[in-house]
Amino acid sequence: MPEPGDAPGLSHIARRWAAEIADAAGSDVPTAELERAVASAVREAADAATAHCHTRHDSAVERFAALYAASPCGVVLADPDGAVLDANPAMLDLLDTTLDELVGLTLTGLGTGERDVAALRTALSDLAEDGRPRQREQVNLGPAEESSALTNVTVTALPSGEGERLHPVLLAENINELQLLREALRKQNTHDQLTGLPNARSFHTTLETWLGSPDSDRIAIVFLDVDGFKVVNDGLGPGAADEVLRYAARKLEDVFRGPDTVVARLSGDGFGVLQRGGVTATAVIELVESAMAELAEPVYIGDRGVAVSISAGIVVQDAGTGTTEDVQRAAEITLHRAKEAGRAQWMLFEPELDSGDRKRYGIGAGIGGGIENGEFEVEYQPTVKLDGSDEIAVVNAVLRWNHPEHGTLTGADFFPLADTTGMTPRLGTLLLTESMSDAAAWYRDFPTAPDLCVRLPTRLAVDPNLVRIIRDEFERTGLPHHKLRICTDSLALFDPRGEVVDTLSVLSDLDVKITLAVSGASDLELVHTHRLPVGFAILSGPLVDGLATEGTTEADNARAHLYALLERARELGIKRVGADGVRDAAHAQRLRDVGIFAGRGDHYGGSASGPEIAAVLDQRYSPA
Repeated sequence: MPEPGDAPGLSHIARRWAAEIADAAGSDVPTAELERAVASAVREAADAATAHCHTRHDSAVERFAALYAASPCGVVLADPDGAVLDANPAMLDLLDTTLDELVGLTLTGLGTGERDVAALRTALSDLAEDGRPRQREQVNLGPAEESSALTNVTVTALPSGEGERLHPVLLAENINELQLLREALRKQNTHDQLTGLPNARSFHTTLETWLGSPDSDRIAIVFLDVDGFKVVNDGLGPGAADEVLRYAARKLEDVFRGPDTVVARLSGDGFGVLQRGGVTATAVIELVESAMAELAEPVYIGDRGVAVSISAGIVVQDAGTGTTEDVQRAAEITLHRAKEAGRAQWMLFEPELDSGDRKRYGIGAGIGGGIENGEFEVEYQPTVKLDGSDEIAVVNAVLRWNHPEHGTLTGADFFPLADTTGMTPRLGTLLLTESMSDAAAWYRDFPTAPDLCVRLPTRLAVDPNLVRIIRDEFERTGLPHHKLRICTDSLALFDPRGEVVDTLSVLSDLDVKITLAVSGASDLELVHTHRLPVGFAILSGPLVDGLATEGTTEADNARAHLYALLERARELGIKRVGADGVRDAAHAQRLRDVGIFAGRGDHYGGSASGPEIAAVLDQRYSPA
């Protein structure tokens, strides 16, 4: 059956439907009356449909108007020529204007700068040509640069009837806050929050860029550390320490201010400086010294004036040479060398020294692996009586490292580095464990075997666990307490990290013999000052070397000082004094003549392994 609206007129539709109803029902109702009834029904249905459509249209308009007014996105409606007709509240807020001021302006006139105006003009042109909207382009909207808003703009059009020109619509999303957030995140990612300086990542990126640009001419890289910063942090607290770091950052920025210069904070108390251009080592050194002088002036935190010193490692080289890693490593090692030289100093990178430093630090870094791989072993240096009997007075245990790359290394090669890496306690414990095991075996086979003497590295001498370690080894090995001598020196006694005097007193109470390594009579006064339970002394240095030759002023002075030293040793109750560094028989005789009891050194064959010492003891102490 045809639907209403298929035929051109309502009367025609009513006539057709009335005829079809009459034929189908066989009705006797007159045709004209039936037509009027059908027409009335169709008219009522049409009126109801029209009213429903009007209601739906009005509802849609209301919903659009509510959305238009409440939208957080700015909307501007324009006529086909691009003149503003209306704008929603969000757009008025965005532009900080009123509707009266906005109506009549062109859409392109909303752009702030020439680039913004051109972007809007292009978008409107594209829309007019093919109805294609321009999506999300960043445009500054507003009358002036200082009051403009950065927005994401979309230019589209309202639907129009056939043949009608398009009505442009500009949609603007305010991204000022988003841009500020992005900028804050970018800065947070590339800058140090405490000082505001570029951080290590930014520093590394800049250095990498400059190294890859040969046109940069020359590059200087300076690593700086605040000396003794832990004292400030522990003594005055983190707040004061932070203020000192901010102060240091400001001073460094002031001193190194200039084009193509970057000052960055690299670590807790470490800073870095990059410069490029026609830089010279002399000019960089002058700036570093200026920074040192500036930081020597105190910054007042409350009523406390805090001054700091800095150490610096300086590298100056041509751009385009070396990798970022190599250059930074060179600066870091040069800084370490400056700190080892006494702090508050600068050092300039020197390739020859750098090669040696890299070797040393490589050795230090491999200590842990060397212990795990069993590359360390104990060797022994016999101290022989100088009375002509050649009897061994004591066996001294030392540690050596059979390094896979550098050969045999002595304690002087690796113990200073072990202090830096924190490996000294492990090495010292290894030395005690193995030497006490060997000595216990010697004593079981030869009850009259000489004592074992262990020279403790300073870091182990100040270790609060030293007494426990030695007690555990006595229990494990069965070595009699009186067969062990522990040797230490003045450096350990003055070290603030431990109570060495108390430790030596406890060990003495355990019947362990205490030996003090000395280089002159002043060291002996420590025995008196600290009431040390020292029974033996081992002498090394200029006084021993002075008697290596005869008939010189140096030998006469050494002899006079040795007489005085031995006299003072007797007054302090020290039983015997030995000498380290005996070169030959004549040297040994001269040392004996002044009263030295025993000696060790090249004259007695140097060091020996544990089995070699056991073989010597077997020859000397086994029954005939």
